[in-house]
Amino acid sequence: MSRLAPGLFTLLAIFCFTAHTQTTRDITVSDLQTHIKFLASEELEGRGTGTEGNRRAAEYIAGLMEKYGLHPAGDNGTYFQSFEFVSSVKLGSDNSLAFEGPEVPGGKLEFSVDEDYRPFGFSSSGEVAGPLVFAGYGISSPDNKYDDYKDLDVSGKIVVVLRFSPDGNDPHSPFNATSSFRNKARVARDKGAKGIIIIPGPADEPEDQIVKLSTDRSFESSGIVAISMKRAPFESMLTARNLSLRAIQDSIKSTRAPLSVDMGKTTVRLETEITQIKSRTANVLGRLEGENPQLKDQIIIVGAHMDHLGTGGPGSGSLQPDTVAVHHGADDNASGTAGLLELAEAFGARKPVEGRTILFISFTGEELGTLGSGYYVNHPVYPLERTVAMLNMDMIGRLDNRSLTVYGTGSSPVWSRMLSAYDSDSTFVLRTIPDGFGPSDQAEFYGKEMPVLHFFTGTHDDYHRPSDTWDKINYDGTQKIARYIYNIVSDLDTLAVRPVYVKTQSSAPMASGDSRGFSVTLGIIPDYGGEGSNGMKISGVRPKGPAERSGLKSGDIIVMMAGKKVMNIYDYMGLLGELKAGDQVEVEVMRDGKPLKVTATMDKRK
Repeated sequence: MSRLAPGLFTLLAIFCFTAHTQTTRDITVSDLQTHIKFLASEELEGRGTGTEGNRRAAEYIAGLMEKYGLHPAGDNGTYFQSFEFVSSVKLGSDNSLAFEGPEVPGGKLEFSVDEDYRPFGFSSSGEVAGPLVFAGYGISSPDNKYDDYKDLDVSGKIVVVLRFSPDGNDPHSPFNATSSFRNKARVARDKGAKGIIIIPGPADEPEDQIVKLSTDRSFESSGIVAISMKRAPFESMLTARNLSLRAIQDSIKSTRAPLSVDMGKTTVRLETEITQIKSRTANVLGRLEGENPQLKDQIIIVGAHMDHLGTGGPGSGSLQPDTVAVHHGADDNASGTAGLLELAEAFGARKPVEGRTILFISFTGEELGTLGSGYYVNHPVYPLERTVAMLNMDMIGRLDNRSLTVYGTGSSPVWSRMLSAYDSDSTFVLRTIPDGFGPSDQAEFYGKEMPVLHFFTGTHDDYHRPSDTWDKINYDGTQKIARYIYNIVSDLDTLAVRPVYVKTQSSAPMASGDSRGFSVTLGIIPDYGGEGSNGMKISGVRPKGPAERSGLKSGDIIVMMAGKKVMNIYDYMGLLGELKAGDQVEVEVMRDGKPLKVTATMDKRK
């Protein structure tokens, strides 16, 4: 028997492999191309979350799910899981600005909104008044031994600061982590200022222009009244003191020494009103019920996001933010959505469904911070403990030199065998990343302690640009990847024992998360879809990282760190730029509605 067993197992493996691959004939190049051409077409206008193009994409996906025999798994017997999100902001009616004092021409100047000044999209709404003080670039950067607020009391005052940094708009400047509009506002708020005015410096911007009204992807308030303003009125007050902005910029650049000015008796009265615009969007969900009585109550989720960047522009995530044009998103992520649809068709054609229930989800809002997958894990169709694994496809359309990256390979022991078994002919050169966290929807599920895999063919020169078009897709490669995933899901579908979840130690630098752009890490994954301005929710913690060592865990909401308030993810990231590896910081969180303080020692980013 011992001599016969290996041969028997080989025959069994061949039988299983053949059974799994029989219906991959339903995954075709022509269908993939049809799906991608439609989803990436001009008429869908980039599928921005909450837009008409996004809605039409969702209807297309739902229609095909129905055609392929999937049962609706959304709200009220539909394929759609709807939710609300903040889609944009606009100015309210209560916006005003005035300077008063002996240094002001005529004693008082009143300014026009949208002409002389404009609130930032992240400004809080309210009315403030206080003395005016100039604080250079508004940067406090211990790592660079530079602090515009050194020996400067701005408590209860209105701060005016320059855009950029002592290095101007240099993309390689060491000040970049601390020179964003958001971070300048946070620092001013933490220093006690009532409001902040950001102006263009003549050394960097010859034209005296205000910043367009736009928002970052969180739409969260900075907790301080914040506006962009033309420099001319302020420059005229400096001229009366025999100073100039150009001379100040030149001095700071050459000496790396702050040059701040208390504007004496000049008072600012400032009122802002920012109104959030809310929209609705929806994930698309279809299920195939399992037939095995012992397995059918267990759920396999196959997912891909359907949204992209719309027509781009500032704050959209486009890598050409100055270009307003359809961002087609053929690879990102019409390719993954097409793969999802082809898998749904292939499994729908297999009668009967053999084992577990398979839930296909087309997520929306991924480009805004995994909003759709974040909503699903907090409002699951099936209890999360019944979900055995989640497999995600995001950008599978540019297979080059057979190189396929797979995240999450360490999240369960079963993955190694499956990934090898169905690539025995070396169709792919696999780059495996054990960590389940990463820049896509699978991170939300991994944060809830589920085995995950995420398939990805890599970034390219068209990534997040209008040029990511359907004609640049490697359709043969996309078909190979979809068929590969079909075989893995088929194996998983009938696997006798539920896959074991493993919390992995990251073996690669984070592709996203809390350390991007910074020298230190707390070892957490922020909840990018968190709402409100009452702290930053932790989506997951990395094994053996500072957060885990200190006792922090998924679901905690950070409200204070290093003695400073954390209202949102931007406050948190700004604080990272002020810390060094080895710093011991007190972190205050809310856990189950109760405050908890821990001490964490910051790690160096790998």
